[in-house]
Amino acid sequence: MSASESPEKTTQAPEVAAYWAERRRYLESIRKSPEVRQRYWREVAVYMARRLLWSFGFFPVFLAFWVPLVLASFNPVVLASDLIPLLQEFVGSNPEVQATMLSTLAIAWASVGFLFLIFDFVLTPFRSPYEYEADVYMKAWEQLNQEQLPAKV
Repeated sequence: MSASESPEKTTQAPEVAAYWAERRRYLESIRKSPEVRQRYWREVAVYMARRLLWSFGFFPVFLAFWVPLVLASFNPVVLASDLIPLLQEFVGSNPEVQATMLSTLAIAWASVGFLFLIFDFVLTPFRSPYEYEADVYMKAWEQLNQEQLPAKV
């Protein structure tokens, strides 16, 4: 034993290794379970749908209404009086100008959506049902093994 190693670390090392070996063994065994595999793919689909809906549905729409409302000092009358001439100008313009305006809005919507999607993936990572099942199993395994281990001095 080196001077930097404490007796606590050397006694914990086999326990930690046994914990991770048991966790790996359990994960391998539940990966074969069709129920957990089906739940995994369902949760992946729900996770992706939720991230896409938040990023491309809520945030760009929210910003499209919030920013003009802030610029109008939270006064909807001022907001409407500012937007009505812009909408009339859009309707009265030629088709090329309308197409350019719509493509610009689509690019802005997509860029805001992708920006929020990237941050959403970083801030809310996917939690696998395999990991959840392993966490539950390992808590029970720890309790069972703690009862079997002799009391430490």
